[in-house]
Amino acid sequence: MRRAIANALIRAAGEDPRLIFLTGDLGFQVFDEFREKYGPRYVNVGVAEAQLVCAAAGLALEGWRPVTYSIASFMTGRAFEQIRVSVAYPRLPVVIVGAGGGYTYSNSGVTHHAAEDFGLMSLLPGMTVLAPGDGFEVSQLLPQALKLGGPSYMRIGRYGEPEVRSTAPVVLGKARLLAEGERVALLSAADMGSVVVDALDRLKGDGIRPWAYQMHTVKPLDTETLDALAGKVDVIITVEEHVPVGGLSAAVAQWREERAPKLRLVRIGAPDQLVLGSPGREELRRSLKLDAGEIAAACRRHWRS
Repeated sequence: MRRAIANALIRAAGEDPRLIFLTGDLGFQVFDEFREKYGPRYVNVGVAEAQLVCAAAGLALEGWRPVTYSIASFMTGRAFEQIRVSVAYPRLPVVIVGAGGGYTYSNSGVTHHAAEDFGLMSLLPGMTVLAPGDGFEVSQLLPQALKLGGPSYMRIGRYGEPEVRSTAPVVLGKARLLAEGERVALLSAADMGSVVVDALDRLKGDGIRPWAYQMHTVKPLDTETLDALAGKVDVIITVEEHVPVGGLSAAVAQWREERAPKLRLVRIGAPDQLVLGSPGREELRRSLKLDAGEIAAACRRHWRS
């Protein structure tokens, strides 16, 4: 995803001379081509996320289209007050990019975990929250985010994320169809989309065909697609690398409460706790039951119930 956002930024900067990229002393080599092509529009503010956001806000007030970049836990946590007051309050068109969201940096410990970033950003009125699952979704969503009239947050991963296999277009605010099915629906966010695709492959031999959608936009939620699903399935299973509060599952639960109270809702996600130690990411996903096997098992249970 990092390479995809670097390439998307180069294309966008070529089309819009107002685009300016600000980094918190990160992304060396990844953004070298951008810096070489657009020199003054590449700004490294150093390890200072609060100043990073304030600088972006000031630039936005002067007519620039800033994109900020730092590790997700620092970008959303350390700079939350500045994002809230300097960007969200005046509704400035700043794109905030959090790299290594969820447990991408699992073995770096709690300081680098960002399993609450969607929740933090979703709390802010007017903030669009994006959760692309692979490089293609990043490349499609960034230009759309740059056209918004207000702020947005995008969680990205690192390198080599598997593709979220789908021929459906990537439209901001619209769920992306991964598979048509019946009875059960799987809704994924961020790079859990490729894990859901793996689970779908495992279910083929059982004759189990759940609906599946990649919810690359967590806020605003695509309630139109959910309304349509409510008449087709008995249960919705949300899949996300996020704590229970404030993420995709919480948004879907609110929709369910208001629009489809009889529909069953099952959550597969991170627990309401900090993950201690420094486990590898795949080890952590297995221990948290966030892998393809657990998703497939959940589909089997609810397919028969």
